[in-house]
Amino acid sequence: MRTGTKEPQQSLPNGVMLNAYPDSIGRRLSDTVALLRRPELEKAFAFFYILPTFFNSDLDRGFSVIDYDHNPELVSPEDLEELNRLEIMFKFDLVLNHLSVRSPQFQDLLQHGDASEYRDFFIDWNAFWAEHGEPTEDGHLMPKPEYLEKLFMRKPGAPILKVRFPDGSERPYWNTFYQEIRYGEISPADLGEIEGLTESDAALLADMVNARLRQKPDLSGMDLNGYASLKDKIVSIVEQKRDYLGQMDLNARSEKVWHFYDETLRKLRDYGAKIIRLDAFAYLHKEPGEVNFFNRPGTWDYLERLRGLAEKHDLIVFPEIHAEYGSGLHEEVASKGFPIYDFFFPGLVIDALERGASDHLLSWIGEIQAKGMQTINMLGCHDGIPVLDLSGKQTKGKARPGLLDEADIEAVMSRIIARGGRVKSLYGPDGKKISYYQVNATFFSALGEDERKLLLARAIQLFMPGIPQVWYLDLFAGKNDYVAADRGGPAGHKEINRTNLSLEQVEEGLQKPVVQDQLKLIRLRNTSPAFQGKLEVIPSEPHLLHLSWSHGDHCAVLRADLRAHSFSVEHFGPSGLLDRFVFD
Repeated sequence: MRTGTKEPQQSLPNGVMLNAYPDSIGRRLSDTVALLRRPELEKAFAFFYILPTFFNSDLDRGFSVIDYDHNPELVSPEDLEELNRLEIMFKFDLVLNHLSVRSPQFQDLLQHGDASEYRDFFIDWNAFWAEHGEPTEDGHLMPKPEYLEKLFMRKPGAPILKVRFPDGSERPYWNTFYQEIRYGEISPADLGEIEGLTESDAALLADMVNARLRQKPDLSGMDLNGYASLKDKIVSIVEQKRDYLGQMDLNARSEKVWHFYDETLRKLRDYGAKIIRLDAFAYLHKEPGEVNFFNRPGTWDYLERLRGLAEKHDLIVFPEIHAEYGSGLHEEVASKGFPIYDFFFPGLVIDALERGASDHLLSWIGEIQAKGMQTINMLGCHDGIPVLDLSGKQTKGKARPGLLDEADIEAVMSRIIARGGRVKSLYGPDGKKISYYQVNATFFSALGEDERKLLLARAIQLFMPGIPQVWYLDLFAGKNDYVAADRGGPAGHKEINRTNLSLEQVEEGLQKPVVQDQLKLIRLRNTSPAFQGKLEVIPSEPHLLHLSWSHGDHCAVLRADLRAHSFSVEHFGPSGLLDRFVFD
């Protein structure tokens, strides 16, 4: 029975989804395609969520898209044709909120300035805040306090990147996420246009400028000693070697942006996509005086328009949203007929396995069923294990509890960190940390690298409502990669769970019982008609979990002991018992 949830306009297809980058296995997508052709993985997956290094990109492991053409270094048309022959459908990301500085649109803006046809494709920060901001010494407006205090921020400081227009002016553009400015080093020959400068002076000056750039690329404070009179000319020469990295926010008030979305959806459909994840959608709608994260009603207007474009191309879109359970955002999105990511499930599984109790997990399953929510769930993924999502929230003067209380959330987080996990935080407008966002770890390491727990977690996932999404590294019981996390610097926490597996490691992994047993369970979930039917939760003791799927003459049953971390799976067909897996 549905209570307050709109009937979905499009239902998610059934099946199991693999999740990986094009080069997560081997060196190119063709290596993953070869793996999927192997008999060990036959009929295991119906979908492949290929992360956006599939496209031409430059930052954030693909989420800073230059354009949506396939990246020829990692992907070939033959790969897509072979996956189509294997009857594997794709899920792709459409990164709604931003494009790379190196996108053709932003490069056109840098080249032509106000004359660019993409002048309004991105958000001029000062123009946006013209009537609601105050000037700063740095040349950009800062929203007045009553506006600034409402802003939801993803990083400390104003979310801007200053770019240099052809007329020499510096203009700030809205940049919610990553940014970086780089300067190429100058040579003595670059200074040849300065009259009266000897070769020896040019060499000395070039060395001085380059040393400064390597130390701190701040041209305004550059000390040129005896060459101070040449500063303006030198700065102009250096500026010609400026290079930007960054994810520039799109201006959804521009019809050019909507034409771009339409063309991109068509392109993704032609690749073989069926499901499109709307990444960073909640940041797209912006309005002075709003929080600029999931503004209402503007965000809903945008989502309805996007759904219309997707349906034209026979695609299913679902918005990716991270927020506290207590905010009710997941329920609000589902009530509009959109599928949602089940970001609550990973933490609930850890809670259930560590406490040896099913109560919190069963409460969530009951809510999914009662409200008819369509979900895609996962254990691990390219991002972290959600923590903030499990908590409650004070909304409109009323406290809505979380799926876990604060003590249980702290216990989940503490266990993962004690087992080597890394932490990411959120920041307020003043740059102060306001909360933990997620903990980064492989799911196997988060479970203490216990194979029994991993197998049971996988079995529970495969019996959950919704599409099970399987992170490639979880499938191979991957461990925390501390070297990669340290090498990645301040933003390297995510690399702990993104280890690229060599073909030798994959071959070795396929011989391990923990991998083989996962594949048996995955294949059952992907092929049995039972999972196209109804899920029944069988009342059991608090430390037990008993789930049954049935459709016609087919039935699949999971019986698990959350204390002992043992379980069995039975699969019945018209002729009786077909398969039985027992993991003691």
